[in-house]
Parts: sequence; C-alpha cells; structure tokens
Amino acid sequence: MEDEQHLNVEAAAAAPAAEVESVEEEEEQQFVPKRNAVSIVWQYFGFKKEDTAQKTVKCKLCINTVVTSQGNTSNLFHHLQYNHLVEFEEIKKAQSEKRPGGPAKSASRQQSLTEAFANTQQYERTSKRWIEITNAIGYHIAKDMTPIATVERKGFKHLMKTVDKRYGLPSRKYFSKTVIPNMYTTEREKVAAEFRHIKHFAATSDLWSSRTMDPYISLTVHYIDEKWKLRTRVLETAYFPSDHTGEMIGEGLRTMLSAWDIREEDLVAITTDNGANIVKAAKLNNWMRVQCFGHRLHLAIENALKNQASVEWAMKVCKKIVSAFSYSWKKKKALRKVQLEMNLPTHKLKTACPTRWGSMQMMTARILEQKNAITQVLADDRASRHLVPRWLDLDVLEAINKALTPLVEFTDALSGEEYVTISSVKPVLHILRSRVLAEEDDDVALTKAIKSDILLYLDDKFSDPPTVELLDTASFVDPRFKAAYISADRVTTTQEKVKTEMKSAGADHTGSTAESTEPQPSTSSEAKKPKRSLGSFFKGSEATPSTAPTVPLEQAVEAELSSYLVSPVQDSEGSPLDWWREHQVHFPTISKVAKKYLCIPATSSPSERVFSSGGNIVTCLRSCLKPEMVNMLVFLSKNLD
Repeated sequence: MEDEQHLNVEAAAAAPAAEVESVEEEEEQQFVPKRNAVSIVWQYFGFKKEDTAQKTVKCKLCINTVVTSQGNTSNLFHHLQYNHLVEFEEIKKAQSEKRPGGPAKSASRQQSLTEAFANTQQYERTSKRWIEITNAIGYHIAKDMTPIATVERKGFKHLMKTVDKRYGLPSRKYFSKTVIPNMYTTEREKVAAEFRHIKHFAATSDLWSSRTMDPYISLTVHYIDEKWKLRTRVLETAYFPSDHTGEMIGEGLRTMLSAWDIREEDLVAITTDNGANIVKAAKLNNWMRVQCFGHRLHLAIENALKNQASVEWAMKVCKKIVSAFSYSWKKKKALRKVQLEMNLPTHKLKTACPTRWGSMQMMTARILEQKNAITQVLADDRASRHLVPRWLDLDVLEAINKALTPLVEFTDALSGEEYVTISSVKPVLHILRSRVLAEEDDDVALTKAIKSDILLYLDDKFSDPPTVELLDTASFVDPRFKAAYISADRVTTTQEKVKTEMKSAGADHTGSTAESTEPQPSTSSEAKKPKRSLGSFFKGSEATPSTAPTVPLEQAVEAELSSYLVSPVQDSEGSPLDWWREHQVHFPTISKVAKKYLCIPATSSPSERVFSSGGNIVTCLRSCLKPEMVNMLVFLSKNLD
C-alpha cells in the first residue's frame, strides 16, 4: 500500500515536469539559426521566427535571453560556461580537435574570436591571397602541361583544402576562360617587349600533326640578349588546315612574324629540315636557310646503310629479337635471370625508331652487349631458337656499331638551345673527316664503306656557296675557332665579309651614339653637387674636340679586326658568349657581328621539342582542345620561366 502511494506521488510530480519539457522542446523547435553563422557556439542559440531582424538571442537550453552585440560571441560562451557547463566542455573539446596543437594546446586557452573567424571565413576573390594561389595553380597547369580538369579532381581538391582551408577553388571553366588567357596575354606582352631591344634573330620552323591528326605549324625565334645570353622563344603553334605547299607555308610564316611586329629584314637565317615544301617556303620569302645538321646526318647514315645488303638483313634480325622479348614476359624474366648469372648489366633491349638513327645505333649496341644472354634464352625455347643471331650477323653489327657510335655525341651536342652551335658545324665536319670517320687499320671493309659514304654525303650537302659563307662567318666570329677551320682559299673572302658587316654595324652605332649624346636637362638642383676630380677638368676642355684625331670608320674596322685576330684564342670548352661579354668593350663593332650570327641554331631541334610539348598537351584524354587553347598552352609551357 505504501509502495502504491509512493508511485502515485512520483507520477504526480513528474507530470508537470513533462509538460514543461514538452513546452521547451516545442519552443526550441520554433527557433531559427543565425544567418551566416561561423562560430560553433551558435548551435546552442537562435532566434524566434517572428524576430526577422535577429536582435534578441535565445538560449536553446534554458530559453533565456542572452544580451550580446551583433556578431559578438563572448557573452554566448560565458552563458554556457556558467549555466551549461557540459555543453561548454563539449565546445572546448571540438575546438581542440580542429586546432593543429591538439587537445593539450586547446585546454590551455580558449580560441579567440579572430582565430575562429580566420579558420572558417573563405578568401574574397578580390583578395591578394586568393589571386596569388589561383595564379600559382594556373602556372602549374601551363608549365607542367597538366590537364585543366585537374582542378575538379578529388585528390587536387583535397590537396588545396589541406594547404589552405580558406581558399575556394574555382571551376575549370574559370581557369580556361580567365586564368590561362590572362597569363598568355601577360607573357606575350613580356616577350614582345624583349623584341624591341634586339637587332637580329634566327628562327626554326616545322609542321606536325596532333594525336587527333590536326595539322599545326610552329615558329621559334633565337637571339642573344644584351647580357649575352642565348634565348629561345616559341612565338606561335598555329592551326594550319591549308594545303602544305611552299607558297602557303611561306605566307603563314610571314603572317606570324607580322603578328608580332617583327621585321623580316632582321631575320639572319631559318633552320629547317629538308622537306621540299619548307625549303621552297624559305626560298620564296628570300630567307637564308640553314640545313638541320641532325637531319642531314640521319640521311647520310640512312643512305650509307642502304647501300649494304648485309646491313639490311642484320637490322631485320635485330628487330625480330627485340620484338620477341618485348611481347613475352617469360622471355623478359628469363633474360634477367641469365644476366644475373653471367654478371651482365640488367638492361632491357631497345627498339629502333625509323626517324631516329641514334635509336638504331642504341638497339645495335644493346644487342651486342647482351648477345650471350640473348643466345642462351632463345636457344632454350624451341619456338624462338631460329632467332639466335649468327656469327655473320654479329660481325655486321660490330662493324655498324664501330662506325656509328662516335657520331651520337656530335648530334646531341649540336642540338642544344642554351649554347652556341652554328659556329661548331665547320669544326665538327673537320673532326669527322680527319678523325672520327677516318679509316683505321683494324676497320673491316663494311666499316670503311659506311664511313666513306657518310663523308661523301655530308661534304656534298654542305658545299653550296651560301651555306659555306654563313658557316665560315659564324666560325670566324667564335673566339674558340676564328679562322682555324676555314679553308685557306676562303680566309680572305671571309675577312672581307666580316669587314662589310662591321662597317654596317659601325655606321648604325655612330647614328645611335649621335642621338644619345644630345644635351640633357640639368638635375643639379635635385642633388648635392659632388666634388670635382682633377680628370673632370680635362673632360670639358675646349681643346679636346679640336686636337683629338678623327679615325675613319674603315681604318677603325681594320684595326679592330687585326686586334681580334691576334688576341689569344679562347679555350675550346669555354663559352663564346662569356668571352664576348667580357671583351665587347675592346671589340665593339665585331661583337655586333658575333651577336648576329652566333644566335643561329645548327639543328631544328627546338621546333621538334615544341612538337613534344604539343603531344603532352593534346593527349587522348584532351583531344577536344581548341587550336587557340593549344597555342596558348604550348606558348606558356615553353616561355614561362
């Protein structure tokens, strides 16, 4: 009986409490959250629906009003700390987990309002920091040839969120329509400004097709700047759907130069391969054309090997061997095992490319290096036993390898863009003739025949008068060579050619000096007048101009040229540009001739490197890129520092 009375009392006491709790829940559900709230404390506070201006803050826990200024959360934290301690501790714990210092650091102090705001508020798109990060991402896309769609991938978004939580990553459309075009415009203006300070330049050009078989034509220019640095700039990678005739190519190249406000008269030479259409284009434009040394050497080797029937058979054997190992993982595994047993380098076999003679030489050298391991692996397999190379095939490969191996380094050395190459063509031809391709006592008949055919081809192709004159002039103004590699009957002709160039450069220099010596307005009032030295009195003497002898231009040219010829020859491993930077003050006229000719590239490799960049940009996954975007991306990838 007592138990029943006790239960009735508890039920009666609980009824009002339940009613109050239901009222509180009902009122809490009527609260609306603060608009644009960033602090975690606002999850316990809100406003009544009728309070549209959100002036009166209500606590969701006790339904009491908390007085606080607009946006200030200090009183809200204090209210929880003194009235709802459990909830206050939960907020402190949540803040400590988000903070880099962890719980230990969070327990020492409460996060300030400034810190809480800084961790959650995103940068404005007009802020310096947002623009800085966006431009850095654009630089990464352009320089590293990364797809623009990278900005929408989960991994990249996670990276940027980790780097800076306040940075809001824009869409790919923003980068393609705004960031990349702005970068292109800025860099184009920078490159255009450089051309205003150069007098002469060289060029390379070629045509190529993208993975989607869209035709493009590229144009790169090369010049030596005021600091004697050899610079390369890609001007255009233009969509070229027209017929690839000499007339159309010539007109296209002239249009490209015109678009950059570059005068054709300042073009010293253009280096191209031996395509009939590009050769005709240079001829129609009356441009001096330089044959690509790398392409000529490739044709020389190709013609020399075609003349030998045994070489063709040996090359077929090599390709079949490489193919057998390329398409069988079992043979690759067996080859590696045999290599370890025989203490041979664990190298893979190389495949030859039809348009790169160097790859054929590397394939041959690798077959010879691994011949014992290859023979054992092929002999153990009945299906491939017929591919075992015969001793006759190996003898042919040895002869080919001996003739071609020394030529690889010359091609690589003449394909550089950051150092002078054109002046080395005549010395290289001399070295090939006198040492590298000279017949040796232990050479077999096949090796001698290959060497002889290569030399005959190169001597024939580099013997036309315009090419000889340009190569001799470039070699003459290189302080490493001067007249050392010029034939005796052409030394005088070359010197006269250089004299003519010096007189022209000297006349231009005199005109520019006269313009620059006009009296300048006095600025003595802006700064304190320095104390004059004894030498300064003679500087303004009236007797100086009347007594100083005037040297005729022709006589000055003769004296400067003679002084240049008797000056010490630079070390062959030195940089001619460094030499001219130090000595241009002693040879002011001939240095201008050197700057004119030493900028010419010996090969068309710069244009081929543009093709490689274009292939990395127009991939199978990016085959829908428009030609305008391809041009901008190639331009930025090659020209951005």
